[in-house]
Order: sequence, then structure tokens, then C-alpha cells
Amino acid sequence: MMMKEMEKPQLLLVDDDETFCSVLKPALEKRNFQVTVAYNVKDGISLAEQTEPEFAIIDLRIGYDSGLELVKKLISLDDNTHIVMLTGYSSIATAVEAMKLGAIHYLTKPANTDEIVNALYKKEGDSSIEINQNPLSVKRLEWEHLQKVLMQHEGNISAAARALNMHRRTLQRKLDKRPVRE
Repeated sequence: MMMKEMEKPQLLLVDDDETFCSVLKPALEKRNFQVTVAYNVKDGISLAEQTEPEFAIIDLRIGYDSGLELVKKLISLDDNTHIVMLTGYSSIATAVEAMKLGAIHYLTKPANTDEIVNALYKKEGDSSIEINQNPLSVKRLEWEHLQKVLMQHEGNISAAARALNMHRRTLQRKLDKRPVRE
């Protein structure tokens, strides 16, 4: 390995969107990261054990698996790993869980490379962030509630559907829809 590569911090990128990874990987490499990519949780865990990354960018939904499991595993390997959870399906419940498990930041897609890199190096919260004065819409509240119940049942859709007194397919259909933007 070249000396220059050894100086670059190791970054693990795990996302099932191969096109997204093929764009983000070279952009991160230009910003002086040594990047390894996995497209599923199993490969992500394997790469994490081999490379012991200092940084990680993890998608929340990786196929049918939860990226939260990977966050938990990465922190168990090294609690100093700087993890950014990236998702197109943001919810308050998943953001809170990601932070509780050890992620340092949570970004919604689309996020550009500079936003992601800034999040990787973020050390503390921003108290100057604006507070939204408008309440959430009923559709957004429903989405947040479904996510919360799903998290309480560790991602098990059948158990969450029973708790919600809802048919499993109905819940799955609602979860497959993108949340309403606020």
C-alpha cells in the first residue's frame, strides 16, 4: 500500500443504491478518504470487521434490512467511529434511534457530498437551528407514528401491524410510500 493511502482515513459506505455509491465514492475519494463500499448489511459488517473504518455512511433502508443494525455493529467494534445515517425515508423515530445507537448525524437524501463530509466531522449539535413553527400535517404524523411503532417492534412489520391493529400488507404499503415533506 502506498504511504499516501495509509494516511487517508478509512470510510465505509453502505447503501443498496449502486448508482448513488458509484457517484459518492469518487467524490469522497477526492476529499481524501479511502472508501470501501457494500450494498447490503452482511457485506457491510464483513468489511467493517476487516477495515475498522474511522468513518461510515450508512443508508437507513438497505434492501429489506435496517441500517440501524449496522450502526449498532460498528459502534460495538469501535465506539469512536463517526457514523452518518443517510436516508430517503426520514422520520423522527429513526433519527432518534440512530443517534441513540451511536450515529453522530442523520441526513435526508438528497444530500450533497459537502453536506455529508461536514456531518462526518460534526462534533456537537447546533443550538441556532431554526424551530419550525408549523405543526406536522396529519399525513406526516401518521408516518411518524408508524415509524415509531415499527422501531418499538425492532423492524418486524407483522408485529407492528398487530400492535397497530392493521393488516400487514396495509402497513407495508404505507411504509413503502415516501413520507410527506414538511
